[in-house]
Amino acid sequence: MTENKKTIEQYMNAFNKLDHPLILSCLTDDVVWHIPGAFHIQRKEAFDKEIENDAFVGKPVVVTTRMVEEKDVVVAEGTVRVEKSAGGFLNLEFCDVFLMKNGKVK
Repeated sequence: MTENKKTIEQYMNAFNKLDHPLILSCLTDDVVWHIPGAFHIQRKEAFDKEIENDAFVGKPVVVTTRMVEEKDVVVAEGTVRVEKSAGGFLNLEFCDVFLMKNGKVK
């Protein structure tokens, strides 16, 4: 497994634990997190504040089913299940695109 894919695997596993230091260790300082129609944040400090929020309780279950890589881009596919604060669960399928720099998510 490449260094970039190992970083993404570590990043996803860290979200399952809500391990902020481990998640942040996978990121560049100038990271951008963009979810179209939801939010756009920049920098590690802002990213850290979005790892957990009031809309959800407990830890998510993130399962990566496939990763592909070309040069400094890793695409990861999988599922997320997390309990909503208002009741019920949010079940998502994702296809995330990660721009990498020196083995970290940019």
